[in-house]
Amino acid sequence: MTKPLDGKLALVTGASKGIGAATAIALAEAGAHVVLTGRDVRALEQVEDQIHAVGGASTIAPVDLAESDGIARLATAISGRWDKLDILVISAAYLPALTPVTQIDGKQLSQAVTVNVLATQALLANFDPLLKRADAARVIGLTSSVGDTPRAYWSAYGSTKAAFDNLLDSYAQEVEKISGVRVAIVDPGATRTSMRAKAYPGEDPQTVKPPQAVGARLVELLVNDFETRHRERIES
Repeated sequence: MTKPLDGKLALVTGASKGIGAATAIALAEAGAHVVLTGRDVRALEQVEDQIHAVGGASTIAPVDLAESDGIARLATAISGRWDKLDILVISAAYLPALTPVTQIDGKQLSQAVTVNVLATQALLANFDPLLKRADAARVIGLTSSVGDTPRAYWSAYGSTKAAFDNLLDSYAQEVEKISGVRVAIVDPGATRTSMRAKAYPGEDPQTVKPPQAVGARLVELLVNDFETRHRERIES
């Protein structure tokens, strides 16, 4: 069996469940050594068990992206073991309650800003040196259509995803001429996750694609490669 990502080091945030977990497993199946990050250690261990079951390799690195120094400590730990980072997949996200703008809960909005925006900037800042040491590092950020097209009741989440997109696209432009780093922003579309169930409690989950479909597409994108600032929505 060919392993197109053999020898590559990948870091996946939000790897304990949903799209993050499916992507981590798919990357490991393709040969990458995957660093799994998330808050739930037991869930990360379950993902690692699945990776080992398919003959893959991974390392668990529990971290709360909302902690002020969590990402810096993670970067220090990874740089102490590896000299480069080939793939960074930013999957972790926080979804506040869907409410009118006038009724947004301040604490939930603050959490969304911290996880979806501030943590993204911290990830790019702290892992930039490791990404630049790779010959052709790739960054993929998972976004949402509400970041590009505002929707009623989704403003708390959508506004943070708009900022998320801006950070990634700006970073792509800043490093394009000085490194081999390329950045893609991918909207996974309707996917069978706990976050989707929270937003659409009356929806039959079997009517939307499983997270494995997104993981498979992201690996395909990495293997076939993409131009920097690539954007796409995964429909099926």
